[in-house]
Amino acid sequence: MVISERAALRRLHDRFGFGPRRGDLDAGFAESLARLLTPGPDPGAQATPVPQLGPPPRQPSKPDTASKKQAAQQLQRQATQAALWWLDRMVATNAPSTERLTWFWHGHFATSEQKVRSPQLMLTQNETLRTFGMGSFTRLAHAMIVDPAMLLWLDGNSNKAGKPNENLAREFMELFTLGVGHYSETDVREAARALTGWTATRDTPTARLVSRWHDDTAKHILGQTADFDAASFVDLVLGRPESAPFVVGRVWFRLVSATAPPDDVLTRLVAAYGPNRDIRSLLSAIAGEAAFHDPASSLVKQPVEWLVGLMRALGVRPGALDDKAGTQLLAGLRGMGQVPFEPPSVGGWASGSAWLTTSAGLARLHLAQLVAGHADLRAVSTAMNRPAAVGEILGVDAWSDRTRAGLDGVANDARQLAAVAACAPEYVVSG
Repeated sequence: MVISERAALRRLHDRFGFGPRRGDLDAGFAESLARLLTPGPDPGAQATPVPQLGPPPRQPSKPDTASKKQAAQQLQRQATQAALWWLDRMVATNAPSTERLTWFWHGHFATSEQKVRSPQLMLTQNETLRTFGMGSFTRLAHAMIVDPAMLLWLDGNSNKAGKPNENLAREFMELFTLGVGHYSETDVREAARALTGWTATRDTPTARLVSRWHDDTAKHILGQTADFDAASFVDLVLGRPESAPFVVGRVWFRLVSATAPPDDVLTRLVAAYGPNRDIRSLLSAIAGEAAFHDPASSLVKQPVEWLVGLMRALGVRPGALDDKAGTQLLAGLRGMGQVPFEPPSVGGWASGSAWLTTSAGLARLHLAQLVAGHADLRAVSTAMNRPAAVGEILGVDAWSDRTRAGLDGVANDARQLAAVAACAPEYVVSG
């Protein structure tokens, strides 16, 4: 059993973007896939240039309570500006797949501003994820191993010859490239030595290698002995037979289904990923698999994905809101447990039903009401069948009897109708 053509289109836009805008479901599947994977000019991105926040505030040599508070407030303003900018870019873009993959990699190479404490470095990392996220995973991995925010996040500054810090080496293998059980503690210790010497500061956009801090002696990693450094360590790890299935599996888990792909599907997807580790080719192959079109392959939308999709559908730009409404957007996301640039750990955010708690549901409704309050819903207000009209805008083909009954109860208020519809299972769960 497979889903209908229209449902497949909606799924394609949900998984490789943030849901359909008006008119997106009128095109064919092949045409839509080509447009998503090979986007053209992006006026939305041009209208949302990356902000230049500058370095984080410096603490005076002898800070007092007032100066500490002032610095904290300035840092928070920068962090807020960065998060709202990215939400605005995700909503405005004409190339949603680019931003969706950037969002995916942000959760994969999870790095948090709460420890980095430099919103500008987080934006620098964000641009790296955007630049390489639809291309070669090899290039992305090489960039991330010496990314300044990543080094600060995983204690790279403490990793020096004679006293290596193992954090980055361990997480790079366990969470980013190989998975649990495919390396030993000796591999971690030796890999940490390969990564020694790289350092970053909060006010400099690039990391640098300090030669006297780098261990340039032989290391024995994953069965190979050489004078490994950061670059050759990455090549060694990505060359392991476990790496491709792991990376492919993570993409599948976040974009298709929490159920692992069958062995034959995984084999085909690994072949598409290929020796060049081509993410675009992988996505194209995923969209062609029968499992991608299986009704059982449903995903609960993460809060940011849900909010961005709703704002795109209703035509509401975060950048067009006043400061109060922008603050409310982020407060709502925080209430749901997900704010850009603030993953809870190096493991990233949860998935699936973890987002369906009662408290998250209440925060979702308040956010939906905020967005609907800024939307032009005249087409809904004048429709004969208002629940169907709002479903058309949201890309939902049909409501269940239970949902329809709830929508009928608020159909006289277009804004409340849109808010309730946005919180219905048919929209919250990407079927």
